[in-house]
Amino acid sequence: MADSANVETAHRLSEPEDAGRQRGRWHEFVEIAEVLILAVVAVMTAWTGLQAAKWDGQQSLLYGEANRDRFAADAASTLAGQQLGADASLFTAWLQARAARNKDLQATYIRRFTPEYRDAFQAWLKTDPFLNPAAPPGPGYMPTYHNPNKDAAKRLNAQAADAFDEGTKARENAEKYVRDTVLFASVLFLIALGQRLKAARGRIAIGVVALGLLTFTVVSVLDLPRL
Repeated sequence: MADSANVETAHRLSEPEDAGRQRGRWHEFVEIAEVLILAVVAVMTAWTGLQAAKWDGQQSLLYGEANRDRFAADAASTLAGQQLGADASLFTAWLQARAARNKDLQATYIRRFTPEYRDAFQAWLKTDPFLNPAAPPGPGYMPTYHNPNKDAAKRLNAQAADAFDEGTKARENAEKYVRDTVLFASVLFLIALGQRLKAARGRIAIGVVALGLLTFTVVSVLDLPRL
C-alpha cells in the first residue's frame, strides 16, 4: 500500500511539470511564428511604401507630360488656324485677281500659298470649280489638303490623352499599395493584441487571423505592377 501511494504521489507531482513543459513549447512556437510574421510585415510594409511613392512620382511625371503635350497641341492648332486663315485670305484675293483677269497678281498669290494649300489649290482647279456645282467650295475643303500643324496637334492631343490615362493608372496603383500598407499595419495590430493575451487559445486564434490577413495582403502585393 505504501508503494502504491508513493507512485500515485510521484505521478501527481510530475503532471504539472509535464503540462508546464507542454505549455512552454506551445508558447515558444507561437512566439517564433509571431516573430516571423513581424519580420515579413516589416519588409513588406517598407516595400509597399516604396512602391506607393514611386507610383506617385510616376503619376506626377505622366500628368506633366500630358500637360506639356496639351500646350504643344494648342500651339500647333493655333498656328494651323493662322496658316489656314492666311491661305483663305490669299485665296479670296486670288479670286478677285481672277475676276480682274490679272494673271500676274494671280500667280503672286498662288506663290504665297503654303505648300500644302498650293497642292490642294491645284487639285481644286482640276475639279472645274467655276462650272461644276458639285466641286468643293475651296482648296481647304479638298480631301487631299492636310495642314502639318493641324496633324501635329491631333497627334499631340492623342499622346496627351494616353499619358493622362497612364497617369490615372499610376495613381490607382499607388492607392492600392497604400491600401496594402494599411492591411500590413492591421497585421501588426493583431499581433500586438495577441501578445497581450494570456490565454493560449485566444493568442493562437488571433495569430491565425493575422497570418490569414498577411497571406491575403502578400498575394495582393505580388499581383500589383512594380516599378
